[in-house]
Amino acid sequence: MLKITLKDGNIKEVEEGTLLVQLAKELGLKNAVVAKVDDVVVDLKDEVKDGTKVEFVMPEDKEAFAVINHSCAHLVAQAVQRLYPGTRCGVGPAIEEGFYYDLSIPTSITDADLPKIEAEMKKIVKENLPIKKYELSKEDAKKLFAADKFKCELIDAVKDSSTVTIYEQGEYKDVCRGPHVLSTGIIKNFKLLSHAGAYWRGDSKNEVLTRIYGTCWSTKEELDKYLLVLEDRKQRDHRKIGKDMGIFMFDPLVGKGLPMWLPNGFTVRRLLQDYIMDKEIDQGYYHVMTPSLGNVDLYKTSGHWAHYKDDMFPAMKVDDEEYVLRPMNCPHHMVMFRSKLHSYKDLPIRIAEIAADFRFEASGALTGIERTRAFYQNDSHIFVTPSQIGPVFKEVTKLILDTYKDFGFKDYKFRLSLRDPDDVEKYFGNDELWEKSESELREVLKELGVEFYEAKGEAAFYGPKLDVQVRSAIGHDVTLSTIQLDYQLPERFELTYIDENGQKARPVVIHRAILGSLDRFVAFLLEETKGVLPTWLHPQQVALLPVSNAHHHEYCEELLKLLKKNKIRVKFDDREEKLGYRLREAQMEKIPYQLVIGDNEVANGTVTYREYGKQAQTTVSKEEFISKILEEINSKALRNN
Repeated sequence: MLKITLKDGNIKEVEEGTLLVQLAKELGLKNAVVAKVDDVVVDLKDEVKDGTKVEFVMPEDKEAFAVINHSCAHLVAQAVQRLYPGTRCGVGPAIEEGFYYDLSIPTSITDADLPKIEAEMKKIVKENLPIKKYELSKEDAKKLFAADKFKCELIDAVKDSSTVTIYEQGEYKDVCRGPHVLSTGIIKNFKLLSHAGAYWRGDSKNEVLTRIYGTCWSTKEELDKYLLVLEDRKQRDHRKIGKDMGIFMFDPLVGKGLPMWLPNGFTVRRLLQDYIMDKEIDQGYYHVMTPSLGNVDLYKTSGHWAHYKDDMFPAMKVDDEEYVLRPMNCPHHMVMFRSKLHSYKDLPIRIAEIAADFRFEASGALTGIERTRAFYQNDSHIFVTPSQIGPVFKEVTKLILDTYKDFGFKDYKFRLSLRDPDDVEKYFGNDELWEKSESELREVLKELGVEFYEAKGEAAFYGPKLDVQVRSAIGHDVTLSTIQLDYQLPERFELTYIDENGQKARPVVIHRAILGSLDRFVAFLLEETKGVLPTWLHPQQVALLPVSNAHHHEYCEELLKLLKKNKIRVKFDDREEKLGYRLREAQMEKIPYQLVIGDNEVANGTVTYREYGKQAQTTVSKEEFISKILEEINSKALRNN
């Protein structure tokens, strides 16, 4: 008999050769998806081993989701092979909210073909094919997959074993480590979501495959709930909202990833810039302006040329110099600091800029204005003495928290990005320097009482950093704000100040971005608010709508002058269109207030307004309305969305 330890700590004896699925049934766990043996997730058809700790993964457990989705990826591949003979299979991993499979399909497909693939998947589910696992030598496996160069390449990539694991369901076979569910009948609550092109193994030199995305859940109720989440995301997608509200546009003639900000969008950006610059001025920042390109030698001095060259646009040769579009602003600010002598009494020196930056993002990574190739950063570099790191770090963190409160942001996480100790060649500086800086940041965060998590390998090459991570409405984890501690750039640029003893000393640089990329910030703001921007920030605060031009136009002109006199942004829509049409358009643009002017308003010198998203209409004097909206603007009140 074999002895094993169960999840509750009890010891159980089983006969040799017992399968985990048999043990699960004996324990009344007939819905188990897979098992965990000594904390390793394995198939239920594996045999029980003596002296191990066994725990069963149920549908509601987090490990089950990945297994179900990985199994569903195989289901997609099998269905596609049936529908499109000659299809070759790449890889099909589970991802955070589902799965994908990369396939070389003999014919091109569109999203319109996904229902046909789903129908074939449902047939395979009804067949309830058992999913079998067995081992083959690498040589035999390559014979089995001789017609599929992708599988052969994956087999060759296995270096730690002379065998590979094969999973089989009906006529479909795949090279896979697993684990998987017991049969295809289990994975029935799925939905294919989209398709896209993807380079094989992520290398642009390789063949482009068709990537099919989908999601699979344990129950139909869970699937339906998730599909509702996806529908909400579509409504929140900043690309849709930005188009509806006339915020930004792209055009292939201008170039990929190069946004053009329309009048409404520029107004939002200008207001955001004024907002954050006013806050910075209150905290002693000095605003500067530097060029959007620099000499290649500038980036060689900073170290970016060696560490960041692949993410920069190619250099341009002019006369006897080479220039490059800048990916960040810190080298320019370092040169500014060293242009004059500083005393310790001058520090901290806070240099800030709303600066244009350029990065060569891969085409597949471009996402509206969330990720672009040209963007503007709310950037700053603070030069401090070592003793000022703590107070300044607190000051910047508080500025971030205050800003997020102003915009109503609540769902965000602080991430302390550290270097990977196993990949020290990637980072500039010595071990002692890194350990010292990482320790300092930890202590400051603990002192502040800020909850954070650590991410090894995510640090910049010049120092650890604190990032504020948010989840976009379309499911991307993005960084909004950042604070980065930097001992290295002052060394590379030989920055100095005169300390208390009259000696030259190195400052420490704190890089920080509060709004981060203005483009990304606007994208996140549009998604968080569904475009229902606070009145102070909305590009058009009032829609002025005469019922009839013939009878009400003169009074509307009077109101227009009064609103503009009070610096209220107004859209005067006097087109010869039906009132209902003009109201719907104002709603589409999410304008906070719609003023409808008819006979009664003209006769009584009043206005009748309706707030966005509400049906109720309120009639007040024009003075009372202006007082109301100005109070809302000046208080920067948030709106419900």
